[in-house]
Formats: sequence, structure tokens, C-alpha cells
Amino acid sequence: MHRLAACWILLHIAASCSFFLIAHARKQPALGSDLNVTARCLPHEREALLAFKNGITNDSTNLLASWRPAQDCCRWTGIACSSQTGHVLKLDLNGAYSFYPPLYGQISPSLLSLDHLEYLDLGSNFLEGPNGSVPEFLGSMKNLRHLDLSYIPFSGTVPLLLSNLSKLEYLDLSFTSFFGRMPPQLGNLSKLQYLDLSWMWNDTYSTDISWLSHLNMLEYIDMSNVTLSTIVNWPSVVNMVPTLKHIKLMNCSLPSANRSISHLNLTELEELDLTWNYFGHPIASCWFWNVTTIKLLYLDHTNLYGPFPDDLGEMVSLQHLDFSYNRNAATLTVDLKNLCELESLYLDNSLSSGNITELVQKLPQCSSRKFYALSSVSNNMTGIFPNTIDHLTSLTTIILTNNSISGAIPPGIRNCTNLEYVHFSSNQLSGQIPLLPRSLRVFEVSMNFLSGHLPLEFGAPNFETLIISFNYITGQVPRSICESQNMAFLDLSNNIFEGELPYCSRMPSLRFLLASNNNFSGKFPPWLQGFSSLVFLDLSWNKFYGSLPSWIGDLANLRILYLSRNMFYGDIPASITDLRALQYLDLAANNMSGSIPRSLSNLVGMTLKHPSGSSDDLYSTLSFDESQDLFALVMKHQVLKYGSHGIVSVVGIDLSLNQLTGEIPDEITSLSMALNLNLSWNHLSGKIPENIGSMKSVESLDLSRNNLSGEIPRSFSDLTYISYLDLSYNNLTGMVPSGRQLDTLYTENPSMYYGNNDLCGPPLQRNCSVNNAPGHRNQQESKTDSDSAFFYYGLGSGLAVGLWVVLFALLFKKT
Repeated sequence: MHRLAACWILLHIAASCSFFLIAHARKQPALGSDLNVTARCLPHEREALLAFKNGITNDSTNLLASWRPAQDCCRWTGIACSSQTGHVLKLDLNGAYSFYPPLYGQISPSLLSLDHLEYLDLGSNFLEGPNGSVPEFLGSMKNLRHLDLSYIPFSGTVPLLLSNLSKLEYLDLSFTSFFGRMPPQLGNLSKLQYLDLSWMWNDTYSTDISWLSHLNMLEYIDMSNVTLSTIVNWPSVVNMVPTLKHIKLMNCSLPSANRSISHLNLTELEELDLTWNYFGHPIASCWFWNVTTIKLLYLDHTNLYGPFPDDLGEMVSLQHLDFSYNRNAATLTVDLKNLCELESLYLDNSLSSGNITELVQKLPQCSSRKFYALSSVSNNMTGIFPNTIDHLTSLTTIILTNNSISGAIPPGIRNCTNLEYVHFSSNQLSGQIPLLPRSLRVFEVSMNFLSGHLPLEFGAPNFETLIISFNYITGQVPRSICESQNMAFLDLSNNIFEGELPYCSRMPSLRFLLASNNNFSGKFPPWLQGFSSLVFLDLSWNKFYGSLPSWIGDLANLRILYLSRNMFYGDIPASITDLRALQYLDLAANNMSGSIPRSLSNLVGMTLKHPSGSSDDLYSTLSFDESQDLFALVMKHQVLKYGSHGIVSVVGIDLSLNQLTGEIPDEITSLSMALNLNLSWNHLSGKIPENIGSMKSVESLDLSRNNLSGEIPRSFSDLTYISYLDLSYNNLTGMVPSGRQLDTLYTENPSMYYGNNDLCGPPLQRNCSVNNAPGHRNQQESKTDSDSAFFYYGLGSGLAVGLWVVLFALLFKKT
């Protein structure tokens, strides 16, 4: 799911939670006028609560620790009593603020003894009734006004018994496991003000929602994810409930929104959410454009198309409009200047075309200056960015990624003193980057045509993400960039920077530093010492030189280390194997010498599937364009590019094109999750480790252009995922191992064994003779040696016997 879509789902949920809290707070005075602790609780009600506690099998957060037999139950956690009678009026054990559900167990029927209970909230706990269903006794708690059973995994259909609770004002059944048809008997709850039936885990549906018209006090309805595909007249039904302020019908398969309504009764409607209903008809035909009280309007993922109606310009209460992800089929020509309450406008992937100058001129120009967010991603927008942006002084967020906007970034942007998030990547912007407002937290302008030097006063103290990659920026990186102590993501890659990186020792939060493909020089940045938060370091394709520091092993959280295509020399520090989280090590094309460190088994990041958690913990706090290429690596003789979330799947070592000597350490075979191992173009000698086949995940293995000798280990046949193998130009001998994967590889790359003149056997043309077949060769040599020994023993014995016969004959004759 796209990041913005995910963000707005969270916003929808947050809005629901906000309304819940408001409703929750509003209910308190009604109960609270009689709530106090001056009266002690009644003994039979205390016993009922203790019986409820006995049904709890696990209280993981000690929520019920204060529930003790000898104590006044009116002082227990989650309990509120009448100050006059001592009756329990409120039981609130909602576990929403716990990481895990705090309570597990059965809901005891003893609660039925709380016959004055008005408020019952058991939400976000792992509770159940008989057979996993809602306990039937709940339908007999006639005084309940507030019932929250959300996030409890109840099964079965939505229980009819709830329709007996005639005093109920608040009912939340969201995120339960109910299924089937929504019971029309819910229309009996005539005092309901808040009804949430959304996002039940199983399929729920309704073929008739006319029962809603009986709820003439209803202010909030959420039926998101309830299938309403056959209900064509749904706009007319909700129009019959004039008290409605919030209508949330996300992902309901609604057939249409273009039903005409002769008389609108929804004079108090503030929020309308129709997200993920694929209407597929003109925007202008929708029924709600004349509802001028709407503040929040969500129409993303609805496939509405065509021009917006002029009525949009009259929706004077509108605060937020989300019309994103609608297949670039809409046009916006309406003037929004008079929408003085408008705060945010999201149009991503929805406009067929547009002009940035015209769009900015259409935005509100009111003295109240409330407008703070504009997002128009991938909308084929053209034009030059106007300097009049400076009249949007309340602007905090502007996202214009992936358009064709040209010209310079306007200097007037400096006057937007509240601006925090700027995303201009993938456009045609040119010229120098101007002075920026010091309020910025995120500035992303990658993949443009920006040039010239960065301003000397370029930094912003609140910078968290700075991405200026894939441009033509020259000169040195100004020292002012180092004042950003909150910097987490710094990407300077693919520019024409030169000189040394500035000494930025005061960036303790830095996690990503990308500076590849520039003309940076100097030694390995000494100021990185102690940066334990660093996760990703890419200095490749520069002119860095010198030896690697021994303290590199102290970068405890480092996962990716790219230092290739520089001028580093000397031994690979043994401390590099202290980087237990390391997933990828690339030192290719330097002048490294000495041997490969032996303690490679310490690199547990290359032995576990996800050594430091999922990708979410890397990117959840960062803000950048996920579609851009974050890094590239050479694998299978190809340059493979990876986006931001590809970091989790990249595991391996590339030490190619260096001056390394000695043997390949056996410990390297313990890196069971490595996908790529490239040791080519070195001076390595000795044998290939026998158990190389234990690197089960390897897809690309290149040991070519070394001085390796001996036979190719039989375990190569165990590399079932391998898709690229190069052992060429070594001194390998003996029979080539066989296997389905190896045979296929040879067909695709016949040069994989070139330059090893003593290799033989299929698929090579050279047959293995008896003398050079592995295994048989030693046996033949042993047999030949044995035959020779017998021959020489026989020859010696024969000569000895013959000499004795001659001597004996001579002696006998002489006698």
C-alpha cells in the first residue's frame, strides 16, 4: 500500500478515536453528576465484580490488582459508583492503551447483578462468552447507555439480544469477528447517538439499511467494510437521519453516489468518508456537493472522474479533501480561494493534467491562513513553480513528487516559515537550491536538474530527512548542514560534490548516510566514530583513501556498508566481524590487501532471515519517496537497483577487485542467508571450502580470477537457489560436479569453468581419464605402485637366488 494511503487510513482511525473520546467525555457529566466515592459500594455488587475477576485467566498488566475483597469497590480501577446510593454505574476496562490485550478469560454472568450499570466498556481485551459468542445476559442489562465490545474476538452473527437495550446511546462492535447479515432490529435502539459496526474480521453485509431511519438521534455511523453492494438508495436513507454528523462507509462496495436528492436534510453533516468504493461515474453527479456543512470529505480510491463541480467552491466549511488515487481522470478548474476553512488538499494520482502555477493561485487566500497541506503526486503537472507560494504562510506540507514541473525552486519558499515537509522529487526543476526556511524537517528534491553550489547557510536545526540525490549539484557540502542534530536520513548521492565530507559529529540520530557517486575525497570520515545508530553507510564511487579504522566494528547497528570503488588500502580490519547486524559488506574495487578475516561467523546478520526486525522499524520514522532507487549492487554481473524496502532482502559480501591473499576461510560458509558472495579478481589461493554447499541461500557466487586449486567440492550440488556461478581462471582440477542447477548454469554461462585446464567431465568436452578421475586416480596409482613393488621384490629375490646358485656351482666345481 502506498505510504500516503496508509497514512490516511491511520488518519481515518484517528478521527474515529477522536470522536470516541469526545463522545466518551461528553457522556461523563450525565453519569458523573452522581459519581463520587463518598458512598461505599454494595456488598453484593462487590461480590459480582470479584466473580467477574475470577473468570479472568490472565491479567497481563495487573489491571485488576486493586480489586481486593476487603476494599471498597468504588475505589477499584475502572469502577465508578453513585455518590448517593453506592451502586456501580460504570465499568471501564478498555485495554486500548496496552500493547497486548490486558485481560483474557470469560465474561462472568455475575455482571447481571450490577442492575444499575449504565456504562460497560470491555473493549480491546481477549474475552468471550459461551462458545466464543456474546453472553446472552448482556441483553438483559436494561440500564446500559454505553456499551463498547470493540476489538474482542466474538464469533457468530451480530447478536439480536443487543436490540433489547432500549436506553443504549453508544454501541461499538468494531473489529470483532462477527459475520453475516446486519440485523435490522438495531433500528429499535432509538436513542443511539453513536454506532460503530466497522471492520469486522469476517464478511458482514446488509441488503437493507432502512432501519437507520429509525435512529433519529444518531450522530455517528460507521459501517466501513460492511458490504452494501445492493443498496442503491443509501444516500436517501442517510438523508432521513438529519442528526447525522459523521458518516463513514469505507470499502462498502457501494454501487453509486450519484443519486439525486430533492431535499437535503443533512444540515449538520461534518464528515463523509466514502473511501474505497469504486463508483466509476462523474464527480459532478454526486449527491453531497450541496452539503455546505461538510468539514472532512474522503473520496480517495473511488474512481470518480471528470471535472469537479463549481459547488465545491461553495463548501465554505470544508477543512480537508482527499481525492487521491482516482486513476488520473479528473480535472480541477474550480476556484478554491474562498474556502477559508480549508486546511489540506490531497489529489495524488487523480488529475489528468494540471499547471502548478494555476493550482497555487486557486488555493485559499484568506486572512485566516489556515491552509497547511497540498499533495499532488503523479498528476502530469507542468508549469513553473510560482514565487507566490510565499502567501501560503501557514503551509507545513507540500508534496509534488513525480510531475513535470520546471524552473527554479522559488526564493519565496524561504518566507513559508511554518514549512516542514517538502517533496519535489522526480520533476524537471533546475537552478540552484535557494535558502530554505529553518522550520524544515524533510526536504526531498531527488531526480531533478538542480545545479550550482548549496547555500552556505543551508542547514535547518530540525532537519530529519534531506535527500538531494540524482542532481548536478557541485562544490563542497556546507558545514551548516551539520547543525541538524535530528538528522536521520542524509542522501547526497549522485551529484558532483567534491572535497571532504563536513565534520558532522553532532548528528546522534543519523541512521542513513548516502554519499555515493560523487568526487568526495579524504580518509574514512573520522567523525562517524561512535555513531551507534548508523544503519546504512554508502560512500561508494568516490575518491576516499587510506586504511579502514579499527573502530568501524563499534558501529553496532550497521546493516549495510558500501565502500566500493574508492582507494582504500591495507588489511580488512578484523573488527569488521564485530558488526553482528551487518547484512551486506561491499569493499569491491579498492586496494585492500592481506587475508579475509576468519571470524566471519560473527556476522549473524547474514545467518538470520531478518536479523534486526522487519523493514518497518527502519522506515516508520523516515519520510522519503519509496519509489526511488536507494542503492545498487553488482550481482550476477549485473547492476541491480533496490528501493528503500529492499534493504531487508539484500545479504552478502563483495570483496572483488582487490589484492587479497591467503585462503578462503571456512567460516564464510556459515553465512547461510547470504545471497551474493563475490571474491573475484584477487590473489586468493588454496582450496574452496568443502562445505560451501551449506550457503543454502546463495544465488550468485563468483570466485573467478584467483589462484584457487584443488577439486571443486561436491557440495556445490546442494546450492539449489544458485543462478550465477563463475569459477573461471583458477587452478582447479578434477571432475566437475553435476546437478540439475549446475548443469543449467553451464548452459546459460559456458565460460564459468574457463581457464581451469585440469577440469574434466561433463559438461566439459574434456573427458576424465582413469589417471585424472577423482577417487579412481589414487586407486590406480596405488595399484601401479603395488605392482612395481612386487616386480622389484621378485627381481631382487631372483637375482639373489641366481647368484647363490652360481657361487654354489663354482665352489662345488673347485672342490
